[in-house]
Amino acid sequence: MMGERSKFRGGDKAPNNGIYIEVGENDHIMGIQDPHQITMKAGDTFPDVSNEDRVWKNKRHVQPK
Repeated sequence: MMGERSKFRGGDKAPNNGIYIEVGENDHIMGIQDPHQITMKAGDTFPDVSNEDRVWKNKRHVQPK
């Protein structure tokens, strides 16, 4: 497998330190109002997302719309 995963679910381990933001499958259509953001350290366990269609993604990889 090439590259590193960029989407994470509750229970996954953070690969790097950083700020992670909750994003959804339909972000490009609807967006998420005031998405949850969390600060993680490498090895921390992600909390559950607020909706099963959402995932955690490193904020620096989320393109502004």
